[in-house]
Amino acid sequence: MKSCAEPAGRAALITGASSGLGYELARLAAFDGFDLVLTARGQPKLQEVADELMTACGVRVHVLTKDLSDDRAAAEIHAATEALGVRISVLINNAGFAQFGPLVDSDVAELLSLLHTNMIALTLLCRLYVPGMVKAKGGMIMNVASTAAFQPGPLMAAYYASKAYVLSLSEALHLELEGLGVTVTALCPGLTRTPFLTRGSMARSGFSSNRWVMDVAPVAAAGYRAMKAGKAVCIPGIWNRVFGFGTRFVSRSIAARAARRVQERRGG
Repeated sequence: MKSCAEPAGRAALITGASSGLGYELARLAAFDGFDLVLTARGQPKLQEVADELMTACGVRVHVLTKDLSDDRAAAEIHAATEALGVRISVLINNAGFAQFGPLVDSDVAELLSLLHTNMIALTLLCRLYVPGMVKAKGGMIMNVASTAAFQPGPLMAAYYASKAYVLSLSEALHLELEGLGVTVTALCPGLTRTPFLTRGSMARSGFSSNRWVMDVAPVAAAGYRAMKAGKAVCIPGIWNRVFGFGTRFVSRSIAARAARRVQERRGG
């Protein structure tokens, strides 16, 4: 087993940490010596992750069971870390999910949950934790966007739009905080082998069988390295980078039509 760094005396807050990309990022932070504050909707799985990382690395791990689709969740998380006296120097906004299918056929409650989780909670957590990082003259933020951020996405319209928001917000914050000791990195993975691909309406998208799906560990490692290096944007995987940069050279209408054709084939 990889040896852990000495305890860093500071903490990383990671949302959606019970599985997939969030779990891998939590492992990387723990092995890097950070104490952890882990949030997700499901307490039993989250506690398993906490117990594993406390045993493996000897770091302190706090578990907060929160549903980020609740508009009170971000403020409650911030209040909880303040009450614990935990200094958050790393914020990883990983929680998110997607809907597959025409927007007009989407479940309204699920749509609202997507918008709250993917955009509103992420924005509020940045707003709440950045002042402390600036005061401490040090901090790192990773916001998990997607290669979907680079184009419109018919049949996943709200998801693509939410990730475009995350990318735009992250790049803007990266420049707003320049020179203040705080960096913001947008991680833009392509299809990644996580439970994300089988949740809700995404189960019928067919994306989980795509041959270009990347394993989660190298995606997390690339994002974590980019965050530590203070990079504004990270796109893991050569083909994902080709796709991300390639969309700059075609019109948005052509890119959107291409995305629809792909998703129609996958969804049957």
